[in-house]
Amino acid sequence: QVHLVESGGGPVQAGGSLRLSCVSSGDKYSSITMAWFRQAIGREREAVAVLDRDGSTTYADSVKGRFTISKDNAKNTLYLEMTSLKPEDSAMYYCAAGWPGPMTRLLRYEYIHWGQGTQVTVSS
Repeated sequence: QVHLVESGGGPVQAGGSLRLSCVSSGDKYSSITMAWFRQAIGREREAVAVLDRDGSTTYADSVKGRFTISKDNAKNTLYLEMTSLKPEDSAMYYCAAGWPGPMTRLLRYEYIHWGQGTQVTVSS
């Protein structure tokens, strides 16, 4: 079992930065694919960034060059460094864990463990 708890969200002005954290409990942390998803009001939950168990990363086109996903295995913590934030980045951000395949890592149904979410609000 993997338990995920996000933090670090909040209000920020456009152009600003935030770092989200996701602390994981469970003995599979080092061998599981981790990801950040987001969901804005009235929209589908979408993948933002994926850190595969082999260390490779995948980003949504909308955040490439602005967001960075990383993890600290010693702290069982996943991070999402967000820079140059835009109002359209406003959403509830969720940490997720699972075992997706190489072609399905951006699909939400491939992830079986989810955190409760942390809200990011970017004002113009």
